[in-house]
Amino acid sequence: MRRTVTLYCFISLVACLSACMATREARVDSDYSYRGNFRNYRTYDFVSGTGLTADTSRLGQSVREAIQQRLQVQGYRLARRRPDMLVNFRVYEGDMKFHGFVQEDLSQWIKRNIEENDDTPKEYRQGYQPVRLLLAEGTLLLTLIDMKTNRAVWNGYASGVSVPEGPMGEVVLRRSVRSILDRYRVFTQEFANGQLPQSQEGGTER
Repeated sequence: MRRTVTLYCFISLVACLSACMATREARVDSDYSYRGNFRNYRTYDFVSGTGLTADTSRLGQSVREAIQQRLQVQGYRLARRRPDMLVNFRVYEGDMKFHGFVQEDLSQWIKRNIEENDDTPKEYRQGYQPVRLLLAEGTLLLTLIDMKTNRAVWNGYASGVSVPEGPMGEVVLRRSVRSILDRYRVFTQEFANGQLPQSQEGGTER
């Protein structure tokens, strides 16, 4: 009888672990604006607000630190005044309907150097192919906003983000941030030329 109970517990444990792994491997994707001036972004700051984006939230601070670490690796600098872009993030609980776009990889699009602006003729503008998505089990959404135009130029999102209480919640959010920013492989021009970014606290003005 004990062996039967032990075997049942083992099977249940394996099933739970499989479910957790399936959640971690849930959809991670991104989309971007054809008006994004990605070649010229060098500095950033965070959108202030409540909840996760507030400084008083430990989980929010964990997300913020994970984003800073990743962007610094790619050559970006934190700037408290006049940043090139703002970073916003939010966790949505439960299922969420999301409108994304079918697009080529961002880095490949940047290489083709076909950014759009108000002067781009309509016949040369690239069309968006919208796609409706159902993101389940909670979603972490990261958004990059162009400060000059005040437009969102990039969205990255991960579904299956269930944030438990305590330290494990920070681990889940940090992993999700890394997975999302794997979709944003854009390095600053200075970094590409071998120039390391300055300190995140000093030298933030251009």
